[in-house]
Amino acid sequence: MPWIKGQKLQNGKYVIEKVLGQGGFGITYKAQQVGLNRAVVIKTPNEHLSYDPEYEKYVERFIQEGKILARLSQDPHPHIVGVIDLFVEGNTHCLVMHFVEGENLFEVIKRRGALPESEIVRCICQIGEALTMVHQAGLVHRDAHPGNIMLRKNGKAVLIDFGIAKELLPQTLSSTGNVGNKGFAPYEQMTRGSREPTVDVYCLTATLYYAVTGQPPINSLARKLDNIPLQPPKQIIPRISEQLNQAILKGMALEAQDRPQSMKAWLAMLEAPKAAPPPPVEPVHKKEVVSPKPKIKLEISPRKAITKSPRIIPWGWLIGILFSYLLIGYLLVASNAPFWVWAGAGALALAGALAGVGAVAGALAGVGAVAGALVLVAGALVLVAGAVASAVAVAWAVPIAWAVAVAWAVPIAWVGEKLQTSFSQFHTFLILVTTSLFGLGLGLLVHRVFNGVS
Repeated sequence: MPWIKGQKLQNGKYVIEKVLGQGGFGITYKAQQVGLNRAVVIKTPNEHLSYDPEYEKYVERFIQEGKILARLSQDPHPHIVGVIDLFVEGNTHCLVMHFVEGENLFEVIKRRGALPESEIVRCICQIGEALTMVHQAGLVHRDAHPGNIMLRKNGKAVLIDFGIAKELLPQTLSSTGNVGNKGFAPYEQMTRGSREPTVDVYCLTATLYYAVTGQPPINSLARKLDNIPLQPPKQIIPRISEQLNQAILKGMALEAQDRPQSMKAWLAMLEAPKAAPPPPVEPVHKKEVVSPKPKIKLEISPRKAITKSPRIIPWGWLIGILFSYLLIGYLLVASNAPFWVWAGAGALALAGALAGVGAVAGALAGVGAVAGALVLVAGALVLVAGAVASAVAVAWAVPIAWAVAVAWAVPIAWVGEKLQTSFSQFHTFLILVTTSLFGLGLGLLVHRVFNGVS
């Protein structure tokens, strides 16, 4: 039976707060380490496994891998969850790890949708470097899916929940049996329980596929049995680079021998050294990693602070958009334009912002931009030429409106693409539409100031 809230372990050193997760192979709890007043995660084997004839082997493997993870924590890696303690409570073996604050990738993608290439490649490279270290220690994670990759608020990615001793369990109890995780495991893991590094290459690549497309990849077992091809990510999100597209297709090759044979080789396909560095963080591992008394001695190894990559903001182009709309607003006031002409200017600003983020189908955004331009140009010509010449003015307005729409579409789309390397689609839309509408209002204000002076 799982421990309950308030239950004390190790003579009150740890106090259970709640169950974080429960699977066929183990239970994880959130607990408080009383002396240090900090949150930790305690992982234990599932008590139901005690009836399995292989249970002793499972516990032996659990302890063995726990000790290896503890040795990794002696020189803490910033992208691997740290192990604090390993103890036995009654007959239950317990592994204590840091509690990582933040959201896992499943939660982030559910909230934001497909992530920008530059942002997610940086995080995936961090996890890839962590897995490289894990492989060098003789371990394979086997569960590098989005649910086991945490993103802190500072943008730092952390790998959690190592899949300890799964090959000793019945396949129905493995975490790869969870529906949400099947799409991220290669078929040789689901059928043979493979523990080769190429398993992690596939899992992490499938995670990257999901992150850049917002769509889970097709189950590898279905690909194998039903000969269903994997849809290239670039067909789903055309704006991703061909280099990233090829790295994903290679890393998710159906057969293990067709993938890069090491995590380092796959990272080279992503050009990991050129990836933007992670944001600066306080060396939290220095404060969190404390040498526990009984069995495990953990030393503190300082690491250099990492600098944050700057946001990409095309200030020159944004100022150009601002002044262009300022000029439009000024001319509309000077010509005493009626309300419907101002509405057309607002429609042009809104359609341009939508087209800039790709939030609306290209045809809809194009029609909106042309309609706004048509109203502006037709209204201006009618006001200038007078009611008698209005028919001729409208006839000229149509081709001019098309030219205005095309002229606006190209720079605004380019600015939107640049902004989306650092901002979400929604925030990019707000920046573009606010800049345009602010320009219109500023034009009105400038005209009134000059008119008042004169």
